[in-house]
Amino acid sequence: MITAVLYRSDGLYTGYRSKGHSGYAQAGSDIICAGISILETTCVNSMESLLGVRIAPDVNEEKGLMSFDLPALEGPQAEGAQLLMGALGQGCSDLQEAYPGFVKFEIKERRKSP
Repeated sequence: MITAVLYRSDGLYTGYRSKGHSGYAQAGSDIICAGISILETTCVNSMESLLGVRIAPDVNEEKGLMSFDLPALEGPQAEGAQLLMGALGQGCSDLQEAYPGFVKFEIKERRKSP
């Protein structure tokens, strides 16, 4: 199963993490893994190409892991990043709804550091 988490703090998205393989089909033919990968890659690439925000995701294909944190942003970059993160969340939610048992998606609040 793929577990995807969108993190937020004070109502703003701050990061993302997914881990696992869906097990829906063999590697290279799994439409669910491909769907999650496209959503993640499009979000990260759009941050850079549309907003000028460089994201350096942590990726481990063997473990099916991708994670990243948003840097501190302001103004139009912050607004655009929130929109892109919301779209990533919507896509993950849609996959969970279409393929229950293969994708688990949730939004978690991050605690502030003391």
